[in-house]
Amino acid sequence: MTTHPQRSLEAIGSKIEELSFKALLPTDSQTAEHGRASVELDIEGMHCAACSTRIERIAQNLPGMERAEVNLAAATGLFVFDASQTSQRRLRERIREAGFETRTKSKRAGAFEERQQRIEAELAAMRRRLIPAFGFALPLLVVSMGHMLGLPLPSSIDPMHNPLGFALVQLALTLPVAWSGRHFYRVGLPALWRRAPNMDSLVAVGTGAALLYSLWNTIEIALGVEPMQRAMDLYYESAAVLLAMISLGKYLEARAKSKTSAAIEALVKLTPKTATLIRDDGTEAQIPIDELEPGDLILIRPGERIAADGSVAAGESAVDESMLTGEPMPVDKKPGDAVTAGAMNSYGSLRVRAERVGGQTTLARIIDLVQQAQGSKAPIASLADRISYYFTPAVMFVALAAGLAWYFAGGASFAFSLRIFITVMVIACPCAMGLATPTSIMVGTGRGAQLGVLIKSGRALQTAAGIRVVVFDKTGTLTHGRPALTDQAMTPGSGFSADETLALAASAESASEHPLARAVVQAAQERGIALPQATGFAALPGHGVRAQVEGHAVLIGNRACLVDAGIAGVDEATIAARVEELAAAGKTPLYVAFDGRLAAIFGVADRLRHEARDVVAKLRARGIEVAMLTGDVEVTARAVAAQAGIATVTAGVRPEGKAAEIRRFQDQGLATAMIGDGINDAPALAQADIGVAMGTGIDVAIESGDIVLMKNSLEGVLTALSLATATLRNIKQNLFWAFAFNTIGIPVAAGLLHVFGGPTLNPMFAGTAMALSSAAVVTNALRLRFFKP
Repeated sequence: MTTHPQRSLEAIGSKIEELSFKALLPTDSQTAEHGRASVELDIEGMHCAACSTRIERIAQNLPGMERAEVNLAAATGLFVFDASQTSQRRLRERIREAGFETRTKSKRAGAFEERQQRIEAELAAMRRRLIPAFGFALPLLVVSMGHMLGLPLPSSIDPMHNPLGFALVQLALTLPVAWSGRHFYRVGLPALWRRAPNMDSLVAVGTGAALLYSLWNTIEIALGVEPMQRAMDLYYESAAVLLAMISLGKYLEARAKSKTSAAIEALVKLTPKTATLIRDDGTEAQIPIDELEPGDLILIRPGERIAADGSVAAGESAVDESMLTGEPMPVDKKPGDAVTAGAMNSYGSLRVRAERVGGQTTLARIIDLVQQAQGSKAPIASLADRISYYFTPAVMFVALAAGLAWYFAGGASFAFSLRIFITVMVIACPCAMGLATPTSIMVGTGRGAQLGVLIKSGRALQTAAGIRVVVFDKTGTLTHGRPALTDQAMTPGSGFSADETLALAASAESASEHPLARAVVQAAQERGIALPQATGFAALPGHGVRAQVEGHAVLIGNRACLVDAGIAGVDEATIAARVEELAAAGKTPLYVAFDGRLAAIFGVADRLRHEARDVVAKLRARGIEVAMLTGDVEVTARAVAAQAGIATVTAGVRPEGKAAEIRRFQDQGLATAMIGDGINDAPALAQADIGVAMGTGIDVAIESGDIVLMKNSLEGVLTALSLATATLRNIKQNLFWAFAFNTIGIPVAAGLLHVFGGPTLNPMFAGTAMALSSAAVVTNALRLRFFKP
């Protein structure tokens, strides 16, 4: 059988281009535009903040590297660089030379599940290593410390009768523990030799020093050199218990970190594995979800999740979209309605025409957004990152200096000085500092996704917590974005009831595509009024419409339309007063005439969202200034703002002018959020410190908003700001405890209390505290999973 050498994508692309075709090379996470490339990598082998910071510095030293962000909690890295100066291969080679393994982050279906399976396998391996660690460390503790507590030991291992047996049994019990924790040495010592020490280096040097010192004393005992004294100077139990407790802490930390992706996991589980394809001949076939193509007709049975974005081709049902939008009530669906992948079909069977499949569905893009946010960094993390880079070498220096100081200046014994050295080494915890920010961001953004709020980056999360001004667009944001019939005033003596008037008017308007006409027709449909057939329809551009309905000449339009037609009663005082009243309320008046006589005045307006006033009031209660920007006329804008409780209004502003208004607030030093629909508000959304895009228009929202509200409700603004505040508070708590732990723990471990006659810190307690500090930080971040707006 002939084998072919492995060919690179670049080589394949070159061959294709030789045939006069253009080759666009596919990658999972690398894109290039005008020489600019980006790649997302899964990174293995990071054990503390020193590791993640070192990788960032390695990447930043490459020519053309524009951005390098490594997330310790997510074990991922995002790198943006000039493809003409460096390459993904070179980047990965440099990272590999530093002792870490990388793989291109895959966005194909099933990639997340595979990663979770690897995490579960790693957790299982860590659990297995804990069995020998504690299985031998606990009896070792009894042997080494039991005689001090009065516990009897067999004479063969009693230090008073057989010092060598006492030392050898401890050595025998320590070796399995050291073997189970060999990864600390396998990772930590090479990192030290590369002059890039990490947390594992601290553990390896600290416990290694205790083991070597104890082993030397064991040899001395075997040679008969002061056996009784040497037997009392063994540190096997310190090394073994340290390894066991630190392994336990790392396991608890890893288990807690695995839960930070719970929100992503829940979203991934919404995607069905298979779909029921309806073939052209009407037969049904169960196919893997990866095989779906746009245009396929799929069957969604009751209780099944929708497999693709598309529209209902046949059938009626109610669909639960709560995991996507946060909307708790199922939404009725009928032919022509759009449906979204991952939503749950309730009771009726639906036939859905697939439009977006696989990685193009709304659900897939939401998952991608959240994963990007979870891998991003907040500005607040920069201090911890800078400290982490120098932290481990500094700790090693402090440990060595403290040990030598006690030995030479303090007159302490070598054993005492060694214990000080070990204690300082093992109490330091760079992990807690490195995990303080990313774990909170991971959990916070994941919780936001569950609540229908997509926060696109750590920077957006931190900035949102400090917002002082919230600016709303009017149309489609404060209002529903579509006109509706709000008023129907009948003229005296018209001879028609309100329902009859609406029926005739809606029939005449039914042939028109004008938004005001649709508002009248919708009002009739909502009241269940049957519409008779209209004939002789004629649109009067800029004025209104004319039609014949059930023998009546119907004319609907503005004042000029009816005046030109010679309709009586248009300028009566009562009619003029009513029209002024509607205009003052921001409503558009429609004159309705039957058979040459004015019959009614309709008021049409874009209705305020029912939650708008309450949301504005709650924002103001938080001390946030609220303003409104709109391209609408002053009268309408003021009327809507008054209904919403907003005093600061700027009307008649074009899209490009909205950005200038945002800058006006920013020039006053106020962090400003812009809430808009993501289309004509794009310049303002981009200019604002935080752009919040409304609704489910995710395509535009991804480009223009920092935060996307999947549920088409203003209450999502409150949720986003509250979640941002809670997450930033959580980050500050984590950073405080991480810094406080190291600031207090290291001096105490160095013997500060002992200088004033106090106790010294036992290395086993120091190691236990260090092991649990990281787990405590992650556990505190996990509290955000239970955040409620």
